[in-house]
Amino acid sequence: MIASAVYQQTVEAAGIEFFPPEPDVLPLMLADAGLWRPDSYKQVAFTYAGRATAPCAAAIDRVVREIGKPDLMLAPMISFGARIAREKHRIPLITVHFYPAAMMSADDVPLVLPGFRFLRMLPLALRKFILSLPSPYDRFALPAVVEACAVHGVQPPTRLWKPWHHSPDGVLALFPSWYASVEKDHPANTLQWDFPLEDMVQQRGMEPALDRFLTAGEKPILFTAGTGQYHATAFFETAVQMVSKLGCRAVFLTTKTEQVPKNLPASIFVSAYAPFSLLLPRAAVMVHHGGIGTVAQCFAAGIPQLVVHMSLDQPDNAARVERLGAGLSIGIGRLTAERLLPLLKSCLEDATIKENAMQRARQLQQRQPLATLLDWLQETIGGDHRGRNQSAAP
Repeated sequence: MIASAVYQQTVEAAGIEFFPPEPDVLPLMLADAGLWRPDSYKQVAFTYAGRATAPCAAAIDRVVREIGKPDLMLAPMISFGARIAREKHRIPLITVHFYPAAMMSADDVPLVLPGFRFLRMLPLALRKFILSLPSPYDRFALPAVVEACAVHGVQPPTRLWKPWHHSPDGVLALFPSWYASVEKDHPANTLQWDFPLEDMVQQRGMEPALDRFLTAGEKPILFTAGTGQYHATAFFETAVQMVSKLGCRAVFLTTKTEQVPKNLPASIFVSAYAPFSLLLPRAAVMVHHGGIGTVAQCFAAGIPQLVVHMSLDQPDNAARVERLGAGLSIGIGRLTAERLLPLLKSCLEDATIKENAMQRARQLQQRQPLATLLDWLQETIGGDHRGRNQSAAP
C-alpha cells in the first residue's frame, strides 16, 4: 500500500507492506483551513493533489524496483501519480470512487459546489454541455502533473477533467445503488459495490473508560467533525451548548483534543478513537461532518444522523441523507446553537427518521458476495491492457 505515513501503523498491523510517499503532503493539506471552506476547498485539494503526484509516482517506481511490477493498481481519481504509473509501466488501474460526488453525472448532479443546486434545474442537454467543459480547477494541479509526466517519460494530458477522471481499465463505485445509482453517463466498465464499513475493530477495540461511560447512563449523542479536521473549535463549542440545553450525555470524537472546550461536565466524554461498529449502536444520534465513511457507518447502525457539512463530498452526502429520510443537515456557515437545537430534537424524537435509519441498516445487511468483486478484479488483471495508452485522449 502507498499512502500517507499517518496510516503506516494501521496498515502494517494488518500485515500489508507499506510504502509512504516522500514528501508526504496529506498532513499539510489537512492543516490548511481553506480545505474546509466551500469557496476554496477545490483549489486547495487540487493544489495538494498536484504536489502529491511526483511523490506517488516515485513510490510506485520503488515498488516496481524492489518487489516487481504489480498485477493491478487501485487508486482514487485524484491520485494522478497512479495514472502516470499506469501509462509508464502498463499496469492496469482501477479508479476507486468512495462517494457519488466524485463520479460527476449530468443525470444526478452532485452538490460539490454551491452553484450546482442551480445546475440541477437546467435542461439535461445543457447540464451535459456545462459538465463537458474544462474544469477551472485543473490549473491548480496540471502543471505539477505535466512536470511529473516529463520525468517519467509519459505523454501528459491536455487537461485532467475528463481524460484522467476515470481509468480506461475500470471504475469501482463503493456505495450501494439505493444511495446513488451508476448513471448513463458514467463509464460502462463500472462495478458498483457496497460501502466498505471497515473500522479496524479487530485491531483496535473500544477503550475501557468509554465502555464504562456508555454503560453508566442513557444513550449519548455523538459529535465528531472528522478525524482529519484541524479546525473544529466552533463545532465543539456548539456541541457543548447542545448538551447543556438538552440535559443529555454526549461523546466527542476527535484526535485534536485541543479543539474541545476546557472544564467539560461529567456528562461529556472525549475520545480520540472508537470503532463505530461498537459505538454507534449504543448512541441516540450522530452529529457529524458528512464524510462518507461516517455516513455509511450511521446507516449500518440504523442511527439518525445530523450532518454539519463543510466542504468536499460532505454537502452532497448530506443531501442524500436527507433525501433518504434518515437524518437532517445544516451547513457549517449557518451553524449556531439556535439553528442546531430544533434539528437535533427532530433527530432524537421523529419516529419517521428513526424508522428510515433502521431501514438503511436492514438494506446494508444484504451484502453482495465478495466473489463477484474478486472475479471482476481478476478479469481486469487478465485483460489486454498493454496496448492501451489513453493518457492524452480528449
